[in-house]
Amino acid sequence: EVQLVESGGGLVQPGGSLRLSCAASGFTFSTYYMGWFRQAPGKEREYVALYLGASGTQYADSVKGRFNISKDNTNRKAYLQMNNQQPEDTAMYFCATDHNPSLLFAVATGRAPPDTLAAWGRGSQVTVSS
Repeated sequence: EVQLVESGGGLVQPGGSLRLSCAASGFTFSTYYMGWFRQAPGKEREYVALYLGASGTQYADSVKGRFNISKDNTNRKAYLQMNNQQPEDTAMYFCATDHNPSLLFAVATGRAPPDTLAAWGRGSQVTVSS
């Protein structure tokens, strides 16, 4: 069974940093592509960052220059390093995966439904507040 489990969320002050982790199991992690998404209360889920292997990484404009996505195939984990966090970053953060980078990109840009991806985690709450 393909499974993703997020961790590392919590409360952080504006300007602070957090690193989210996404632990993967049940599939050949090295051949899959990863994405981070978030959903704030009352808002739709939005994409944050994509790891597309040889095609590089993609970031939403709202986090570009502050967030960094990475993937560790040895430890079967993906990460989202979040720096200079702001109150508008408050959300539930989800990792997702698929073996098709085009599908991952399509979901990120709203051209494919989220449930078409191979797996989603259950989320990790990040709250940015003083």
